Amino acid sequence: MRLEDLDYELPPELIAQRPAAHREGSRLLVVERASGTLHDQRFAELGRWLRPGDALALNETRVRPARLRLRRASGGAVEVLVVRPRPAGRWLILARPAKKAPVGGTLAAEDGSLLLEVVGAGEGGERVVRVVRGDLDSVLRDIGEVPLPPYIHRPPEPADRKRYQTVFARVDGAVAAPTAGLHFSEALLADLSRAGVTRVPLLLHVGPGTFRPISAADPREHVMDEEWFDVPEGAMAALRDARARGGRIVAVGTTVVRALESACDAHGGELAAARGWTRKFILPPYAFRAVDALVTNFHLPRTTLLLLVAAFAGEDLLRRAYAHAVEQRYRFYSYGDAMLVV
Repeated sequence: MRLEDLDYELPPELIAQRPAAHREGSRLLVVERASGTLHDQRFAELGRWLRPGDALALNETRVRPARLRLRRASGGAVEVLVVRPRPAGRWLILARPAKKAPVGGTLAAEDGSLLLEVVGAGEGGERVVRVVRGDLDSVLRDIGEVPLPPYIHRPPEPADRKRYQTVFARVDGAVAAPTAGLHFSEALLADLSRAGVTRVPLLLHVGPGTFRPISAADPREHVMDEEWFDVPEGAMAALRDARARGGRIVAVGTTVVRALESACDAHGGELAAARGWTRKFILPPYAFRAVDALVTNFHLPRTTLLLLVAAFAGEDLLRRAYAHAVEQRYRFYSYGDAMLVV
């Protein structure tokens, strides 16, 4: 397929800068694949489209306040995004500007609570650092900023520490939220549970590649960033049981889709537990093994996220759904409205 086939024009005012006042207060565009019908709903009405016996697969990753503003030995400022730990007490970070964080240099917090030494470099601004002084986890909790996406044109606010986090977030490790999950409140999840919808937790730590556009002319040449996933046996057993009883596996977000499909890859296409690093890239055409319905946000053009949803919904139907969303003034991207593809 061609990337330009899924391009769309979006008025800047439709890019949500803050979430709806209540988590389930977002709008919901329901896309029926069988008939091609579109329905304008509220997210609080999600239960109307789910059935007793369905399994709601949720990503329990928790976003670190991973952005730090540090200083070089010369006093120059460097913005750092802490991505993940590495062996031997090292950490992988992204530095901006990267040229200001050369191997052998140091980066320090202004209050002296943290000192990092750059011990390795990669393409695209990646750096490997070791902690010379301080505790990185503690410093992130104290002075780290929420790594909001670059299209949110404002500094992080104290409220973002809570609202850029799902209510079911449990395991620290993401640098971006699994944003489809941001629409859920504990009250809505409880209502769905009472209606017979099973809640199934799994894990994929969202990496910085989620913001990275596809630059290759042929999207098949795009290389995904490595991300850690864990689909435990208990989760897979619940999903298999749901299907055996006639229910559907409803993935909450593209990260859940990639975790489940990565687990299937590890077992020849079977629904079985798996964990490890994945570079799973889904684009049309693709035969899904582990997903029957998808809750997702509206995604940027020329991104791997949009291609995954196109593979699930169908390219023509997705184009029509996005045109409808723009016409009806839906709010787009991380803090925007939601779409349910059934």
